[in-house]
Formats: sequence, C-alpha cells, structure tokens
Amino acid sequence: VFPEMALALWKNFLQIAMKRILQQRRLSLYNGAHGYEEELIKRKLQQFSGGSINLSKEDNGIAILTLNNPKFMNAFTGTMILELQERVTELENWKDGKGLIIHGAGNTFCSGSDLNVVKEISNSQDGMNMCMFMQNTLTRLMRLPLISVALVQGKAFGGGAELTTACDFRLMTPGSEIRFVHKHMGLVPGWGGGARLVRIVGSGAALQLLGGAARVDPERALSLGLSEETLPSSDEATALREARAWLSQYTEGPPAVIRAVKKVVTAGRELPLEAALRTEKDIFGTVWGGPANLQALVRRPKHK
Repeated sequence: VFPEMALALWKNFLQIAMKRILQQRRLSLYNGAHGYEEELIKRKLQQFSGGSINLSKEDNGIAILTLNNPKFMNAFTGTMILELQERVTELENWKDGKGLIIHGAGNTFCSGSDLNVVKEISNSQDGMNMCMFMQNTLTRLMRLPLISVALVQGKAFGGGAELTTACDFRLMTPGSEIRFVHKHMGLVPGWGGGARLVRIVGSGAALQLLGGAARVDPERALSLGLSEETLPSSDEATALREARAWLSQYTEGPPAVIRAVKKVVTAGRELPLEAALRTEKDIFGTVWGGPANLQALVRRPKHK
C-alpha cells in the first residue's frame, strides 16, 4: 500500500508544482525560448547589493511596498531588483489581498537603476536579460488581482517613472515630478514603461514625454490623465495615510469581489474581446451565488 500511496502523493505534488510553474510562466512574458537566461542575470545582479524592498501586509487587505534606498533616491541596486521579484511572488500568493500602495522611503519615489549596476552590465546580452527580468516582474505586478497605486513623492525618474506605469493608478504629492529621462541616457524605456505609458496617456502624449524627456509636475500629470489626484500633503507619513484613504474607496468589500473586479479589468485590457468576454464569464461564475452575492440578495432586493 505504501509505495502506491507515496506514488499518488508524488504525482499530486508534481501536478501542483507544474501548475505553479505554468502559472508563473503564463504571468511572465519571457522564458528560455526567448533567449532569456534568468539564472545568469540573477547571479550578476546579486553582486550589486544595497537597499531593500520592504512589504507589509495589513489586516484591511492593503499591502504597502516600500522602495528603500534613500541615500541614492531609492535607485534600484541589483539585490533590490531581485527582491522586487520575491515580493511580487509573495503578493501573488496572498489570497486575502485587495490593494497595494507602492512608495519610496525618505520622501522621494525612485530614481531608476543604480548606475553602478548599469555600468557593470553594459554589454547587450546582460542588458537584454535585465530588460526581460524587469518586464517579467512588472507584468506580474500589473496582473496581480490587487488594485494598485503608485504614491509619487519627490522624483520618479527613468525606471522609477516606468514602475509607476505598472500600477493601476498614480497619486502625486505637491512638488513631485515624473520624468522619463531615458533619452538623456541614450536609451528608451526597457522595463515596459513605453508600452504601458501609451495605454495610459495615448501615443501623442507618450511621444512628447519620451521624446522631450519632459518634467511632468502634478498639474500636467492630472491634465494628461497620468495621475488621478494631487494629495494635499508632501510629508511621507501623512501622504501615505491619504493614499490609504484614497485607495480604500475602491477596496471596500470582500476580497473575492474586489479581486474579481481587478481580474475582469485586466482581461478587458489585455485580451481580444471574445477571450475577455469568456474570461469575464468565468470570473462571474466564481462570485455568482457566493457569500457576498447571497448576503446582498437577502439585504436588499433589487426592486424596492
């Protein structure tokens, strides 16, 4: 009996593991078939340490992700790039989550990549691998079933500006700015920020922001639709409180329902219409007749 039981358990374990891997691959854009060498770039990035990416998950279903390298305006070191991937995996596995706020320590958002990393991996193979690594991570971040907001204080430059586009919303504080400075570095966005920016502000405005490497202050961001609101306070703790309050208007309710809302919107944005409709049907099936639906029916019939 034992060998059979062990075999059944092993098969079950393999199925779960494969499902996990397939799920990750589906969420990601690149794998070995694209010439992507993840282990190679991880080993290289590991050599450039400093800073951290901190995650705190709150009981109300909102998580706070903090870019923490204030000495260098929260620039991404190699180990921070690796930690971001770990935190995204953690959020993918957080079943009670509803919302996410991304912000930077020390009253500023993020100044992009640490230039030490950029200099050291300046050959094109490393550059492409890093590009694929960050696109994978930020695509998975964008597809999380959490309603996400980037809280922009101080400066969001280069890769920092790109990171804001991987969130559903952006909130800015007085005196802050978003700036795609890539042109001045002889580059274009490589973390998916160009493609996402076009979807947020349209191709004309995206061309202006990338081609002009223009400073976008809160007022201009509002008029472009790049930002939702300018918060009253530029103090870190107060701004974070205000961002929580702003986000809570969309995350109030049972996790199953809020997560379903985000999934439906993600499908509508990313899939051709027929596939999006089918996905919506499947998601609808997970909440129809569910606890929140049944409670609502008991509470108040539709036609009073």
